[in-house]
Amino acid sequence: MPEADSSEQGRAAIQVARRAGLILDPWQEFVIEGACGIREDEKWAAFEVGVNVPRQNGKGGILEARALAGLFEFGERYIIWSAHNFDTAQESFGRLEDLIQETPELHAQVERRNARVVGYNHSHGTEGITLQNGARIRFRTRTKGGGKGFTADCVIFDEAMFLHETFHWALLPTLSARSITGNPQVWYTGSAADEVVHENAIVWSRVRERGHAGGDESLAYFEWSAQTDEMAGPEDVTVEMAEDEAVWAAANPALGIRISAEHVGHERRSMDLRGFVVERLGVGAWPRTDGLESTVIDWEDWIACTRTATDSVLQDPVFLAFDVSPDRAHASIAAAGVNQLGEPHSEIVATFEGTGKVVAELARLDEAHAPIAIVVDCHGPAASPVDDATNAGLLLKTVTIAEHAQSCGRFVDAVAARKFRHLWSQELSLAVRGARTRPLGDAWAWSRKNSGVNITPLVASTLALGAALGEMDLGGGLHIL
Repeated sequence: MPEADSSEQGRAAIQVARRAGLILDPWQEFVIEGACGIREDEKWAAFEVGVNVPRQNGKGGILEARALAGLFEFGERYIIWSAHNFDTAQESFGRLEDLIQETPELHAQVERRNARVVGYNHSHGTEGITLQNGARIRFRTRTKGGGKGFTADCVIFDEAMFLHETFHWALLPTLSARSITGNPQVWYTGSAADEVVHENAIVWSRVRERGHAGGDESLAYFEWSAQTDEMAGPEDVTVEMAEDEAVWAAANPALGIRISAEHVGHERRSMDLRGFVVERLGVGAWPRTDGLESTVIDWEDWIACTRTATDSVLQDPVFLAFDVSPDRAHASIAAAGVNQLGEPHSEIVATFEGTGKVVAELARLDEAHAPIAIVVDCHGPAASPVDDATNAGLLLKTVTIAEHAQSCGRFVDAVAARKFRHLWSQELSLAVRGARTRPLGDAWAWSRKNSGVNITPLVASTLALGAALGEMDLGGGLHIL
């Protein structure tokens, strides 16, 4: 935990919670005081806070105290509270609203118009509370673009086991405008992750790894769990350990306060062993994070190739390419050619959940842009929409294994030389960071199996750009302007 010069703000948060009738447990007060420590320059000692504790122990009470303090004590102008599910966000909103409404001195500060209280907003998509001084808190479910365009003082990622990197990337920059003149802070709260269930737990796993490693002067991390360094996962917990009340107490700081041992016993008898160990004892099957960073594409090179939609405008004629994930759950379409400056350019045109809309979108793009060709690797899962695309009259260029490998080499070389332009896409950038490779003789291609993320945007971009660069090398239909 970072060293703080003062815990005055933490004590103030506890006091405003008490005034609202929210009495925190000793362990909750410990978290609040530790997380809200202030440095000598009056900045938070901890920019990031992680709270990892099994369900129903009282994480919500900690966040309610932090939100109340942000609105009524810390002078924060904008707080974003994000949750995975709409119902969870609504429940959190309702609890905070009740606390404020039932506390006259706080309720009196809620926004009014003509003496009528209007600061409790229940409209879908804008749920939240606004004070008369303009301070506000918004409750959001996690979507790709949720939070963009806002400048926040505090961001809360509740249910961090379900926090996808794309949303993390979208929302975290909302704090950047406060980093110099303000005092931003980000909170992550959740319980143990099971990679079998929580496919988007990478961000949460990284926070936990940093907390366990120590030495991060910007992170305050708190965990209650029965997991030890010797445990690889839930399978290492014996039946005897799972039935030991001392183990229950070690993992559940609210045992005997709001969770009874009798109820935990009921859970043990009702749940299978793995579920009980993960959910109640906090022993996770945490996803590995060391394999997510691409060893092929340098991130700084990738960022250097990024352009805005006005700086780099793709010109017709273009190549299109599409790819489908092995489970058919994801699909992507990319376009590539040259921009108005004659530079190689690629961009993601569309991403899909499932494959049902791929052919229709390809047909629309074909009509609008008359592409040189639509590239596809029929040796992979993208073969599934090929018959429908052919029947729709689309001109497909199927690549051989050797041509696919050649496109991969061209793509990576173009990025490394920074002679390639792309428009920012969260889906594509996530794929770039997580992509792994598989050997193809003396060459290689992107590996869907080993990447652990959806790489269809990257495969589609690679095939489209590879075809475009090949055409340029041959002096074909693409010409440098």
